[in-house]
Amino acid sequence: MVIGGHSDKTMVPLTSVATYRGIPVKELLTADQLKEAVESTKVGGATLTKLLGTSAWYAPGAAAAAMVEAIALDAKKLIPCCVYLDGEYGEKDLCIGVPVMLGKNGVEKIVEYKLDGDEKAKFDESVQAARNTNSKLGDALK
Repeated sequence: MVIGGHSDKTMVPLTSVATYRGIPVKELLTADQLKEAVESTKVGGATLTKLLGTSAWYAPGAAAAAMVEAIALDAKKLIPCCVYLDGEYGEKDLCIGVPVMLGKNGVEKIVEYKLDGDEKAKFDESVQAARNTNSKLGDALK
């Protein structure tokens, strides 16, 4: 699960909730292996597009299909989505990526994981980056 912005600088992989076959990955990987997995996750899209020699097309399509399926089948599926926060994760008046439960009513619930200290700090940085971008866009529209 990743939260925050959609770039290698603002994406926050949540290692505190990551599991493999029900076992927390922090019990399976060394600190260095976990750090490498986080960094690989953050640049995964760019790595794939470089290998393909084209822009991303499969992953966005697959993600949209998973979202449609979750809604159409009322699957109550947990998916990270960019949604409006109104107090969740301590933020208001901002759209950013967080885990949501998708079902027949669309976003049925924003799921608030308890972030560890490093994840919270990185999420706060991601939030600030989004607010800075929004501010620049707002200034450009004036």
